[in-house]
Amino acid sequence: MDFYVILGIEKGATLADVKRAYKRLARRYHPDINPGDRMAAAQFRQIAEAYETLSDPDRRRHYDQSGATPATSAAEGAFGFDGFDFSVSVSGADAPTFGDLFAEVFQPRGARPADDSSQGADLHGTIELSFEEALAGGQRELTVTRQEHCRTCRGTGRLHAAETRCGTCQGSGIVKSARGHMVFSKPCPHCAGSGRLRHTTCPSCGGAQVAMQSETIAVNIPPGLGDGSRVRVPSKGHAGPNGSGPGDLYITVRVRPHPIFRREGDDVLVTVPIAIHEAALGARIEVPAPDGSARLRVPPGTQSGQRFHVRGRGVPSRGGGRGDLIVEVRLVLPRVLDERSKELLREFGKINNADVRAS
Repeated sequence: MDFYVILGIEKGATLADVKRAYKRLARRYHPDINPGDRMAAAQFRQIAEAYETLSDPDRRRHYDQSGATPATSAAEGAFGFDGFDFSVSVSGADAPTFGDLFAEVFQPRGARPADDSSQGADLHGTIELSFEEALAGGQRELTVTRQEHCRTCRGTGRLHAAETRCGTCQGSGIVKSARGHMVFSKPCPHCAGSGRLRHTTCPSCGGAQVAMQSETIAVNIPPGLGDGSRVRVPSKGHAGPNGSGPGDLYITVRVRPHPIFRREGDDVLVTVPIAIHEAALGARIEVPAPDGSARLRVPPGTQSGQRFHVRGRGVPSRGGGRGDLIVEVRLVLPRVLDERSKELLREFGKINNADVRAS
């Protein structure tokens, strides 16, 4: 009889592995779960003996070395749980355990379930802004419908009333349930085991503790938010259960594309056409900017696609300051319609006859 095989574990298993295996198998084969089943009782005796041996370091060492066990008292304690804590449940494949099965049995009579003090659910909304509005920021209004604590019962779902007998447990304070061959008793959840009721359901919310209300909320939009950014408005989500605090409101910002500006981080990119003589000889030109216009010096010999930075005319940064306005110039050739223009271009080509395609 291999104790490791009985518990379904490897020889290098830790003490925690041994305990988990024992709890899982005891949950299945214990005689209290299988009354009158001799096969289950015999199986449990083997499981108990394997656990008593492998959970004791000295006995396990002796077993690993000789394959035999010293004198044990497994037969005496096979049906007991002395020294073993079944209150700790195991997750995964090892659950459920005795802690799950007998939790209702060992719950003190009259004990109330702990109040759920978690926050209420968060709300989510969307605000659409133009490119300029997103850069400037400001305040926007958003109407949301959310759950608020009922004002009549202040979020408790009940009101004080004259004491009456609990109809769920008929005043006994106990309700019973059966699982297989076992019958469990637990405190009545309706009256918390007291057998008496001292409250009545709130007529305004029907015991739901909350009521739906619409509210227009002013949302502060920081300047410089990009498309997909989120703004958090604290305590403007749904009300929490049992009078606990509300969740938060999260606003997703959607920024409409701009016809000429394009954002690159905290910089704003704009493409500007320039004439051939401006690119060749240099010029000072006026370019559009998100907050108006800007003056840009184009140096002589500028190539098409070249980029220039206008400092501090881009997107406001969260850390302070602003990004740049990046101006990308595109060379635009004129339409040659008259002979004089054509002659000048031919003459220009003869004077500047370098092969522009040479590497």
